Formats: sequence, C-alpha cells, structure tokens
Amino acid sequence: MDMQSIKTNTDQREHPFYCANGGEVELFQHAFDNQLPMLIKGPTGCGKTRFIQHMASRLGRPLYTVACHDDLTAADLVGRHLISDAGTYWSDGPLTRAVREGAICYLDEVVEARKDTTVVLHPLTDDRRILPLERSGEILNAPPEFMLVVSYNPGYQNLLKGMKPSTRQRFVALSFDFPAPELETKVLIGESGIDRELAQRLVQLAGSLRALKDHDLEEGASTRLLVYAATLIKSGMNFREACQAALVEPLTDDDETLKALLEVVDATLG
Repeated sequence: MDMQSIKTNTDQREHPFYCANGGEVELFQHAFDNQLPMLIKGPTGCGKTRFIQHMASRLGRPLYTVACHDDLTAADLVGRHLISDAGTYWSDGPLTRAVREGAICYLDEVVEARKDTTVVLHPLTDDRRILPLERSGEILNAPPEFMLVVSYNPGYQNLLKGMKPSTRQRFVALSFDFPAPELETKVLIGESGIDRELAQRLVQLAGSLRALKDHDLEEGASTRLLVYAATLIKSGMNFREACQAALVEPLTDDDETLKALLEVVDATLG
C-alpha cells in the first residue's frame, strides 16, 4: 500500500465515537443512498475525519483515507505500473481500490493536492460514475456502494490553494464548525472519560482561546486538542501543565503569545 493512504475496515460492533451536531448524519446517509459525492468544510480538528470514520462504520463500508499534499499526483490516487523481478505489473492506487471494493474514499485537505490531480475525480462525480485508468486502458464503473468524500479547511484557502468552482460544484456540501459548548463537553467526556466539571472548564478555556483567533492566533484551539488535554488530565497530569502541552504550545511559537495564552489558562483556573 502506498504511503499516502490508510484503509480502515469498519466491520466492528461499536462505531467510532461521534456526537451529532445537527443533520449531518441524515445528509450523509441520503447522499450515500443516492450515490452523491460529498464535500465537507471546516476548521482543523473540528471532527470532520471522525465523522467520516463514524459514517463508514454505520454504513458497513471499508474506508480509504488519503492525506492530500502538494506532491500528490493522479498516479498516487489511481495507480501506476511497477517493476519487480517478475516484470512489470499494475498497482491500484487507493481511489481505484475504493472503486473496485465499493468503499468510501476520503480525500483529506483536498485543496492541498495539485489541480491537475483533482481533475481525475470529475468522471466519478457526475452521472457517469466511472474511473478511466488511462495507463492500463481499463474503465471502472463505480458500484452503488462507492462514495467519494473530500474535505478542506476554508481558512487555509488562498488564490494558489483553492478548489476550482468546476470541481466544487460537483459535490453535495456540508459545513462543520466547533461544537456548541454543551455538545463539546459531551465529546470530551466520551473521548477521555474525564468528569463533567473538568470537561466544562476545558470547554470554557477553549472559548477564551478561540476568541483570540485573528488577533494573536491564526487558529483557535480545536476540539482535537481539547481531547488531548482531557486525556492528559485523566491520566493524572496537572491541569495547567496539560493545557500548556496540549492547548498552548501547539498554537504558537511566539514567546509573548505563549505567555498571554498561559495567562488565559491561569484565569480559567481561578
């Protein structure tokens, strides 16, 4: 298997933990039932990937996850000819394997991939639902169980890294944001096992840190980082030290900003 993709088998009794924040579960189900591709937009660490894992498990489909990057080529997704001692052979990429198996293919941070790479998705995102393998001459028809899902963080978009309108308008779209405080508290309890009072304190702290976004911080504290902090506290780490390691240090390298963020942590501690 290539280095960019991860296959997850979802034939498990318990689905990955996820707290619904609206009608996203129903929308995903309808998109899957009607063979529609989905685009998910939202900030880093707000639960996009966990949501996809949860839905793949609920639907009983294998999940191929591809972390997109600047050097990702169409061949990385579709496949290429390789050479072995026995000669040349064709090796499927994760997108091709997902089509063959009727799996869900999830392209994380799709805007990081080159635009000439994402064009390969177009035949799969209209009524044709085909994947032409130009190098092998094969044309794959996607089975009804196959679904293509892509995501990106709108805050990172710019003129050089953005989704072309001709690509974006091929998807059903869903916007994510950080959960409301009560729901985020449930997430922390469910993910880490900490008590409700500590979870509420962490959520309050996250709100204070997120208020600094666009002022002193490029990104606010994510739900993922909150879970990290909660996990450290649950394992016996001091609250302030856990917050510094999981919530403050990952957000900035600037010394003055670090001091300011630690003051916010101390204020939360009272």
